Amino acid sequence: MDSPPITTTATDVQLIDDSEEFRTLRRSFRSFAFPVTIGFVLWYLLYVLLSCYAPGLMGTKVVGHINVALVLGLLQFATTFAIAAWYARYADRRIDPPAAAIREAHGAVVHAPRESAE
Repeated sequence: MDSPPITTTATDVQLIDDSEEFRTLRRSFRSFAFPVTIGFVLWYLLYVLLSCYAPGLMGTKVVGHINVALVLGLLQFATTFAIAAWYARYADRRIDPPAAAIREAHGAVVHAPRESAE
C-alpha cells in the first residue's frame, strides 16, 4: 500500500497558489477548457434548437431510414470522445509536466492517478 498523502498547511497551499508557475498552469488549463466547453455547449444547443424549431430539416432522410437528427445526435457522441482524447493529449503535453514540476518544487509527493493505479 502506498504511503498516505502528505498534508500541507494553509501557508504551503497559499505559497503554491501565489506562485507564478501555478498561475501559468491554471492559465494554460483555462485557455483550453473554457473555449472548448463553450464550443461544445453551443454545438449541443444548436442540436436542441434544430430539434425543436426545424423538425423538417431534422427529419430529412440522409440514407435509408437515417435522418439528419440521427446523424447530428451521433456526432454529439463522436464530438464528446474527440474532445476527451484531445484534452488527454493536451494535458500530457501542457498540463502534467508543469504540475509535476510544481509538486517537486514544493516537496509534495503526490502521484498522478495513472501512477497510483499501478
